[in-house]
Amino acid sequence: MTNERPIIWITGQPGAGKSTVGRALLQSLQEAGEDAFLVDGDDLRALTENADYSPAGREANIRRAQDIALYLSRQGGIAIVAVVAPFRWLREEFKARAFVKEVFVHTSEVRGREHYHSEAYGAPESDYLDLDTTDVSVEEGVGAIRSFVGLD
Repeated sequence: MTNERPIIWITGQPGAGKSTVGRALLQSLQEAGEDAFLVDGDDLRALTENADYSPAGREANIRRAQDIALYLSRQGGIAIVAVVAPFRWLREEFKARAFVKEVFVHTSEVRGREHYHSEAYGAPESDYLDLDTTDVSVEEGVGAIRSFVGLD
């Protein structure tokens, strides 16, 4: 793991701000000269043509995101993954085998994607950054993540 760069795993329900914060973080890191890449859940589903939101379909999508992130990390890049990833056990399994910094993004606002919520979502319980985007600007969220990961 010594050559691996961090994998920043942004998780949370749809509409919480994962993609928005992920894109802003990507831009911030690239402007700072970092080799950073974003794996967004919507983009990944479009690329792999995976429209299966069953537990098995979600697991397959999450494992693809993990594989891509691990590859990018081992190539010296900072991988930012912004996906719902509702299964805590699957995220914890990945954190145990890779250099993953988990960020839990959530909000109390209604943002129009609630119909995509996962009933099976398990919020993180340990070793994560809690980012409530209700009253936090995107820039503040990026700063909090950069500090949490040690990239400030």
